[in-house]
Amino acid sequence: MTASQPRAAAQTTAPIGTDTVRIGVLRNGHYDVVSLPLEVYVARVLAGEAAPDSPPASLEALAIAIRTYTATNRGRHGADGFDLCDQTHCQVMRNSTIATERAALATAEQVLLYRGSPATVFYSASCGGRSEKPSNVWPGADNPPYLSIHDDDGCGGFPSWSAELAESDLQRALLAGGFRGTLRDVRILSKNESGRVATLALDGLTPREISGQDLRMVVGRALGFQHIQSTQFDLRRSGRAYRFTGRGAGHGVGLCVIGSMKLAAGGQNATTILARYFPGTQIGPFGARLTATPKDAPMPAAPARDARAASPPVPAPPVAAATAPPGAPSARAETPAIAPAPAADLPPRTDVVVDLPPGAASERTALVALAARERDALARTLDVDPAPVRLRFHDTNEAYERETGQPWFTLSAVKNGVIELTPPSFLRDRGMLERVLRRQLARVMVDPILPAKPAWIREGAAAHFADPGAPGASRTMCPQDSELQKPLSIGALGEALAGARACFERQISNGRDWRRVR
Repeated sequence: MTASQPRAAAQTTAPIGTDTVRIGVLRNGHYDVVSLPLEVYVARVLAGEAAPDSPPASLEALAIAIRTYTATNRGRHGADGFDLCDQTHCQVMRNSTIATERAALATAEQVLLYRGSPATVFYSASCGGRSEKPSNVWPGADNPPYLSIHDDDGCGGFPSWSAELAESDLQRALLAGGFRGTLRDVRILSKNESGRVATLALDGLTPREISGQDLRMVVGRALGFQHIQSTQFDLRRSGRAYRFTGRGAGHGVGLCVIGSMKLAAGGQNATTILARYFPGTQIGPFGARLTATPKDAPMPAAPARDARAASPPVPAPPVAAATAPPGAPSARAETPAIAPAPAADLPPRTDVVVDLPPGAASERTALVALAARERDALARTLDVDPAPVRLRFHDTNEAYERETGQPWFTLSAVKNGVIELTPPSFLRDRGMLERVLRRQLARVMVDPILPAKPAWIREGAAAHFADPGAPGASRTMCPQDSELQKPLSIGALGEALAGARACFERQISNGRDWRRVR
């Protein structure tokens, strides 16, 4: 979850006490796969994610959170041949210490449960005194009751930070992130209920707005993550520079690592600490089974303490070169090639064809299987025959824009019956691959039935059937076709899609057949 309701899927199970986890270890630009016993892996992630000199109770609390994350996200890199990577995209892994090994063994086989299943957990370096809810970091994500916004006197607002960025450096970062134009000013437009920056205006650039989370990621990738450490900041202009003054480090969702350290130093045990950050969950064995599938994880988990760990489902706007995995073709390739799927590479189901760039050809079998499964499930929901489909993943975001005429942040489009998509690595790293694929599969199935309907009906139907249970919008006016077909920014597109969904669902909630919405 990606950010959607759990769906039935084939699951991988193994006894938790003897289980091993396949980890992709990044070396020299490539992943080497190593299999580690679960508790060895937990001890090594603790060494990578915990703050130095953490008290035993805070290490034990974090160990349980790490193990729970592993349970709900195992197989996240299934298309790459392993479960989780050792980078901030998943969980950072280092050589274990005596302290981290003790914490792993003291909590062996323990996970956080919610309603009998492993909970979706997140953690960050510091919430800055106030926690965040998932959907404010990853738009469209679920907000389980145990991940709410609340004050946290554990970390006490630590750390406080400030950074001054020259206008030229900020311009360079934004251009590297896919924006165009000449920056004239940056202003905070809105903050959310946690007090964090929700949107900023970028005068002189296109798109004209950016979310606080996306700005943090764009600046971090180009200039370093030590500058804008969280979205809990104020901003003022000083001549030809911008001064950011803030608190906290990371996304602020779930367990606050600094806060848990201070609580442990004050005498609280791991159980009490976890109850504070994940109220309503219980500690227990996962039925003596470790079960996980990337589909079941309700949002792109980015729990690491480092500020770089957040991988939002609505992507920050980096160019493909900044987001492609090591060794992937450069975003600046003049003529990115798409390798058509040769018949010899296709599984028996040749009614699903996937065209991939040469560097991603090894993913074809997994993507064909994923598309076929999702297409067949949607066909049953819509009560239609599963039609042949063709997917075309582009080598770079720029290639996608040239082919479709759509801005990169739309992520996907349907052109002449073909589902056009940004690079698979770009979508997967943001937890968006399955969600985007489902929506466009739904589009190609509802479009022939609703050929002359306004765009909001077709997009609303696709969003409703592809992601049942996700929220719509409160707006009463249905979006115009131009809002959906030529969006001006990420925020504008998200609002238009949510509005289309809400308009569609208002009609079918009154008993109208979806084929007759008008």
